[in-house]
Amino acid sequence: MKKTIFEEMDGTYTMQRDYRLPNLTLPPEEERPISVWGQRHRRYLQRHHKILYYNLLAFGNLRSHLSNVEEEAQSLFLRLVKQMADAEGITETLKANDQMEWVGRMNNVRSRAFEIVEADIIYT
Repeated sequence: MKKTIFEEMDGTYTMQRDYRLPNLTLPPEEERPISVWGQRHRRYLQRHHKILYYNLLAFGNLRSHLSNVEEEAQSLFLRLVKQMADAEGITETLKANDQMEWVGRMNNVRSRAFEIVEADIIYT
């Protein structure tokens, strides 16, 4: 019997009843942390960009892609929070004098920064 292209490339098959199924495995991916930003981007890709998601998954690049998105989003988020807090005069003095005011204003800043990061990085 003539070898298939898959067998010529050292591929193997497993018999399942009358069918020969190829033994396929995903290539190993590097272990890098993925938290909230990467998970949101993965969910976005799964729902709205299925071809890109499955291509990244099949070639073993999904985890590194999500990790890069995670790092970029976290960096932008922290930079935006710092810049907005400085621009609005939210300082440690305000925190010492009126903690509730400081918390409210910082929550507002963090919320706006979160929305910017989602729009610019996660959902693009």
